[in-house]
Amino acid sequence: MSYDGLFTRAMIKELVDSIKGGRISKVHQPYKNEMILVVRANGKNHKLLLSAHPSHARVQLTKEEYENPSKPPMFCMLLRKHLEGYILEDIYQSELDRILIFNIKGRNEIGDISYKKLIVEIMGRHSNIILVDQTKNMILDSIKHVPSAVNTHRIVLPGHEYISPPEQHKANPFEADEKDVLRRLDFNAGKLDKQIVSQYAGISPLFAKEVTFQAGLVNRTTVPQAFLALIDRIKRHEYSPSIMEMEKKESFYLFPLTGTVSNVKSFSTLGEMLDRYYFGKAERDRVKQRANDIERLIINEKEKNEKKISKLEETLHKANKAQQYQLFGELLTANLYAVNRGMEEIEVVNYYDKNGSTVLIPLDPFKSPSENAQKYFTKYQKAKNALTIVQEQIEKAQNELAYFEALIQQVETASPKDIAEIREELMEEGYIRNRQKKQQKKAHATKPVLDHYYASDGTEMIIGKNNKQNDYLTNRFAARDEIWLHTKDIPGSHVVIRSKEPTEKTIHEAALLAAFFSKARNSSSVPVDFTRVRHVKKPAGAKPGFVIYDNQQTVYVTPDEETVLQLKKQ
Repeated sequence: MSYDGLFTRAMIKELVDSIKGGRISKVHQPYKNEMILVVRANGKNHKLLLSAHPSHARVQLTKEEYENPSKPPMFCMLLRKHLEGYILEDIYQSELDRILIFNIKGRNEIGDISYKKLIVEIMGRHSNIILVDQTKNMILDSIKHVPSAVNTHRIVLPGHEYISPPEQHKANPFEADEKDVLRRLDFNAGKLDKQIVSQYAGISPLFAKEVTFQAGLVNRTTVPQAFLALIDRIKRHEYSPSIMEMEKKESFYLFPLTGTVSNVKSFSTLGEMLDRYYFGKAERDRVKQRANDIERLIINEKEKNEKKISKLEETLHKANKAQQYQLFGELLTANLYAVNRGMEEIEVVNYYDKNGSTVLIPLDPFKSPSENAQKYFTKYQKAKNALTIVQEQIEKAQNELAYFEALIQQVETASPKDIAEIREELMEEGYIRNRQKKQQKKAHATKPVLDHYYASDGTEMIIGKNNKQNDYLTNRFAARDEIWLHTKDIPGSHVVIRSKEPTEKTIHEAALLAAFFSKARNSSSVPVDFTRVRHVKKPAGAKPGFVIYDNQQTVYVTPDEETVLQLKKQ
């Protein structure tokens, strides 16, 4: 738990310094559990993100772009009514809990002064955003409704009194001294990090483990010293927001933690650090929710084609015996005089072999000699016909398999808007039933929205992250002499450099993008082909996103998320 009470305290200071006294100009709700307030303060606009996401709940200033729905949800409409144009008078924390309170003042629709509280409770899956009438302490609405059947301590519904979450009755670490620490900790019981968490408010296991690590040889002298030193650092606001790798897992905190960490990345503000830490994480969760049915369908179709190829290969193996069936039929016909009904096999001379070898032919004892010969000729004709058909079926199934493998990769790197295009493509290809009535269909298909990146020298690079975008980018958007890139024999995105003669560095950076947005994003030395767009062709009748190309060159790159982020910022 990185976003603990101490982190919340630091975030409050960052928000107070940046947006206290500002005016709320816009309210958006891009996703089910997340709000964006645009606050005009200190001569510029700030985007305040309030998230009640079950896994990624937080409050921060953000620079990320969020796509708003065409129709705002009811909670968003309510906040617009009560908050737009209002002044953000104060921001504070409830004790050292992860509860942030925004005091807001403005005039209502009849011109009277109105006071509201916007309360953000960061409590894991119970996180919530609640709008309260400050005068009456009455809930106007919340992003999540909590009836009495769910929570017996308090009801979070419009019209009810706002009741704070239950108090934990822990000590304030900023009021602690050495005697207090020694009195509260039992050094004989062990597990001092867990004891620190249970005794002091606002402290996470992450912080407590750092105390015991910095204490070194744990005793009654070193632990209080380490604890008070870290608390004093937070009291003086000596922060260096950092993301660290801990036991092969990323974590963040107010400053680098020295215990079992590596790959430390530091940032100038908490908001910048959280933007980087949550880059893609929350979006991936939203994509999984939206694409759950699509992902299941794609995986099922992929497995279906794998089984189909396996069965067809068995059939092909049998069909390869066509020549043998023809030989048996001809040798039996030549030796009918030597075959008697009831025989189970016969050994005859193979007159096609110059050495005069013999062949053992199995027989059906219930058939006549001529019927046995005819049986082998029938098998020969079936196997001969099957060879062509089965090979065609295998090729078709392999193309289908490659198509669904590419779709799996696209879902893995998709944004919520990309999922809608993938769903539309599956409808067009007939894998999902289109329930829309003809009159409800759009008269004109909208152009896919492409992602834009910029190389170190400013050259524009464009990425297609699904088949619709890839087709549009390569076949319609890009100029014939611009440079096109794709991972070699690996499902991935099409990338176009908007230059006829890019530098080697720009080609390398575009190749990094192609590798990062491919199935090989976690691999090293990924081969990426590049050629001019005019050498890229889409075969007639090919699946969406499929192309063939020639005159290519290949570069090898290792995908790096930091570089990709930098190219996006540029």
